[in-house]
Amino acid sequence: MEWEDLASRHRAKQQQAIPREWLLPDNRLLELRGTGTSQEGRLIALDAARKSSLFTQKELEITENHTARSLLGEIHSGNLTAEEVTIAFCKRAALAQQLASCLTEIFFDEGIKRSRQLDEHFKRTGTPVGPLHGLPISLKDSFVISGHYATVGYVEFLRRPPPTSNSAMVDLLLDAGAVLFCKTNVPQTMMTADSENNIFGRTLNPHNTALTAGGSTGGEGSLVAFRGSILGVGTDIAGSVRIPSLCCGIYGFKPTADRTPFGGQAYYPFPKLRLPGITPVAGPMANSVEDLSLFMETALGQRPWKYDATAVDMPWRKPAYDRKKSLTVGILPEDDEYRLHPPVRRALENAASALEAAGHKVIRLPSDPARAAGQGARLAFVYFGMGSAGLDALSTEIGEPLVKSVKRGVHPFTKTKPPVSPELDVANQLSEFLAHRNSYADTWRRTWKEYDLDIVLAPGAISTAVPHDTYGVPAYTLMWNVLDYPAGILPFGFASKDKDPNFEKATTEFDADYDPEASDGMPCAIQLVAPRFQDEECLEAMAIVDRDIRR
Repeated sequence: MEWEDLASRHRAKQQQAIPREWLLPDNRLLELRGTGTSQEGRLIALDAARKSSLFTQKELEITENHTARSLLGEIHSGNLTAEEVTIAFCKRAALAQQLASCLTEIFFDEGIKRSRQLDEHFKRTGTPVGPLHGLPISLKDSFVISGHYATVGYVEFLRRPPPTSNSAMVDLLLDAGAVLFCKTNVPQTMMTADSENNIFGRTLNPHNTALTAGGSTGGEGSLVAFRGSILGVGTDIAGSVRIPSLCCGIYGFKPTADRTPFGGQAYYPFPKLRLPGITPVAGPMANSVEDLSLFMETALGQRPWKYDATAVDMPWRKPAYDRKKSLTVGILPEDDEYRLHPPVRRALENAASALEAAGHKVIRLPSDPARAAGQGARLAFVYFGMGSAGLDALSTEIGEPLVKSVKRGVHPFTKTKPPVSPELDVANQLSEFLAHRNSYADTWRRTWKEYDLDIVLAPGAISTAVPHDTYGVPAYTLMWNVLDYPAGILPFGFASKDKDPNFEKATTEFDADYDPEASDGMPCAIQLVAPRFQDEECLEAMAIVDRDIRR
């Protein structure tokens, strides 16, 4: 069977998984998108969910007026049932799919069935089955769930039977009492920042469907922003949790590698070594810092090493400081290779000023090429390039055409001369990479010690969300993957064509131009970073900063 037929059949099956009464006619969807108006594609500003008439007032309150933690409180006190909470989010996810194409595998029926079982248990015993009892959670497509495909954007995976086991994270969440109800879209190869593939198409940004939702966890970013999920789980090896979070105006967190279970993920078995050096990690996406912390506290409390042999046995601990702490904040300087768009620069400066006004010590770190974002990006591209085949070979191997963001080479292996010669064999490339990586890490260790930092405040990207297939090089997220530092995204402010009216041409062919008209109204974001294994302190600092920049 040709790849087009496989993809078409799977899309039809996906559509059939949505209850007919939750499907809207095409003309109604056009109205909700604001087609033909000045607000076209701005689903959140248009309040598309409320205008859809799909939801009861109670369902709107459940999906819009709660954090995950507060919903758990309502469920565990008996004020809400797991079933009514699950149905509310399934319905909202169904609408998100129709408007923004953010889902892959849809199993609302299984989620609702499980929620009823949890309600029966609670009614019978008066106790929850675990800390996440009754909470609906969505997952990136790469997480494997028994009985459901995990195509990770490759049509070839549809030729195989669905898996019969779960990823480690899936088992952990189920044991904690969570309700799983859908998986979300990713890009072909899972190595670009545009979540498009030949099976499920392109995920759209609910703030502006003409702009990218980010990647590779773009479906999750779009769904959480639309409030079709209260808590999502993605993965991050170059920014794949943080990029969609900043594009879609939500909160995201990349933990230190191996603190959360990552085992059992779906991936394409490229003919290359699985090399040590940069380790992917699973992390949460939500609409508050509180819910990021809830996920981490719960996941680590379940002892991840019992689910995944690669996970470290490091349970959640109390942070070294509390919300009364006056932080010492280092501001990462702008890298001349990766110039910030004006709205991003303004958000970073406003955040620094607000923190100073709140009594925190703010240190503007001097520029140093040895610790710059560009150096981290160059090292990352050395690693990702080891043993990789060219794009023509990739297209031939997977038996389907490459989508535009992959063909365009959105993530080139380097913008400048690489620090390690690609002419070396893989073993020597790896040895050289590790030596450079360790030097980079030691530079940052000395920086932390010299300035006695609690946290680093940095941009998450050079831009807000940009037009599809133009995201560019993710230097400001990549650097922290190279260092394996925990890092989180906070939404803060919005792009404004009035405040930043001048068009700016990108400095390289790989990055997006600043277009004030296209960016107008899009969420801006900042990134907060702490040293390895200081995940608890990073999240605590995120909560402090999130509070104080909004005073």
